[in-house]
Amino acid sequence: MMRSAFYKTLFELNGRPAVANLLKKFATSSASSRLIPSFAKLYGINTEEAALPLSSYKSLHEFFIRELKEGARPVAQGSGAFVSPCDGELSVIEDLTEDSRFVVKGQSYTVSELLGSHHDASQYAGGKVMIFYLSPTDYHRVHVPLDSEVLSSYTLGRDAAPVNEIGLKYGLRPLTRNYRLITTLRSKGIKYAHVMVGALNVNTIVRTNEEREVGRGEAFGYFSFGSTVVVCVPKGALSIDAPKGKIRMGQRLGTWHS
Repeated sequence: MMRSAFYKTLFELNGRPAVANLLKKFATSSASSRLIPSFAKLYGINTEEAALPLSSYKSLHEFFIRELKEGARPVAQGSGAFVSPCDGELSVIEDLTEDSRFVVKGQSYTVSELLGSHHDASQYAGGKVMIFYLSPTDYHRVHVPLDSEVLSSYTLGRDAAPVNEIGLKYGLRPLTRNYRLITTLRSKGIKYAHVMVGALNVNTIVRTNEEREVGRGEAFGYFSFGSTVVVCVPKGALSIDAPKGKIRMGQRLGTWHS
């Protein structure tokens, strides 16, 4: 109990806007560029994939949101191919309950909490939730899993708790309290939710694609430091055949049914 309270207090302090703003100011400053080589080495980042040489990045933030060389993340093709929107560790919750409830690390969540709407959440009863956990090692731009139409996009939340083993386990409820960008898309007549969840430190989410029609594998936005992507799909819409665990953006995860 004491350990839980300690971590809760620690992460609430680190998640305060003043701290996040200070970190953001440093990460976007030219002074932070000196940390890029050691940051890349510490996290084992494959710098050969980066579109630019390390010396071209003017700040740690610029490096963190780096684009990749063409072909570094091939996008799976084929009719109905549903691809991963990002690099990360994939966890899948199958068969949501009738009230669209799911459990992560012992914490119970509802899709209505995640989306901020009971009405929108009702369509996901019996469906699936895919959670993609990104680490500093991963490429931090987020893409579109299907050829889709963007129906709406809005933000919720203000916290910046870590979305990791500790943050998920010790009651901080980051998936439904953290700042997040929620986008509803439609593909082949079926709606799905694409949620970018911010996390500890800079807690910035930027949408880079404002088009109404978006294609499979197209860039949609990026995170500045810690992050998670959650995708909710209705019952019967998606058959997943990819193994859980480490995946890369563009990798085929399954088949989308019309």
